[in-house]
Amino acid sequence: MKQTKRFFNGSKRWFLGVLPLCLLTFLPSGAANKYDNPDTLFVARDGTGEFRTINEAVEVCRAFMEYHKVIFVKKGTYKEKLIIPSWLTNIEICGEDVENTIITYDDHANIQIPKIGQEASGKTQGMGTFRTYTVKVEGQDITFKNITIENNAARRGQAVALHTEGDRLKFINVRFLGNQDTVYTGVGGTRLYFENCYIEGTTDFIFGPSTAWFEQCTIKSKINSYLTAASTPKNIEYGYIFNRCKLITTEGADKVFLGRPWRPYAYTLFINTEMGDHIRPEGWNNWGNPANEQTARYMEYGSTGPGANAKARAPWAKQLTKKEASNITLQKVMGDWNPKL
Repeated sequence: MKQTKRFFNGSKRWFLGVLPLCLLTFLPSGAANKYDNPDTLFVARDGTGEFRTINEAVEVCRAFMEYHKVIFVKKGTYKEKLIIPSWLTNIEICGEDVENTIITYDDHANIQIPKIGQEASGKTQGMGTFRTYTVKVEGQDITFKNITIENNAARRGQAVALHTEGDRLKFINVRFLGNQDTVYTGVGGTRLYFENCYIEGTTDFIFGPSTAWFEQCTIKSKINSYLTAASTPKNIEYGYIFNRCKLITTEGADKVFLGRPWRPYAYTLFINTEMGDHIRPEGWNNWGNPANEQTARYMEYGSTGPGANAKARAPWAKQLTKKEASNITLQKVMGDWNPKL
């Protein structure tokens, strides 16, 4: 526990100020690996913590932990591609301050990289969407709190800030900053929960096949384009659900679709969501394929604000009844997982 004492001695005032943000537990441990215990790990770019990067702290965590491990990240800008690998579980990455604790990178789909299988030839290919992430979460039962995840690449193609593959992932009071394809929910059947988050982007900036519940989130469209591009598999009952969210825009963007189906059975539902006047009256787009209108599961209930226009919505989208909406609950959508715990 020498490191913990060192941290307290040098940063006592700072620590006491941020203690309520995370549940920090300090317990003695006789484990051979000094990090194989529930103690909190501290990351500080300015050198006042044991680790200077988040990746360094992730690397010392034991595989398949059965206890809750917090990685506390002090204010600063951390330029790193962060991967939470599939063998890590029960980790919480908690920032000191959501606006001033930033994980950032700047890859985009059109960056040229060596062509796979032909590295010696000097031939290159575009990076592609799915390698551009700033943060990639493969592990299960991972939580991010009070932190910003950003892809600050120029608008030169797809540029993912968050890429998820694990199940039972939580994002509480997190900002996601980017342009095209900001948040990619990458695996069908996995469950994600976003609460009090801010998500911004340009085109299809919330996309993928996962089941994701967005609770009281602010969603900002930066240009005239499409907000969501769900690709929910046919056999998955729920896709994207936005509950009590707020849809806003930058000045000049006034023709935004709620979504278009990346795959035919896309599922997207807005419940009691406040919509600005940038939302187009028809609301939904068929991605240039009328056949998608027969399969896409696009719904609303209780939309408010100038962008709520039930009578003008695309006729192939559905307005739920009060009874139908009441049957869609967090518990039913998430099954045996309660993200509130």
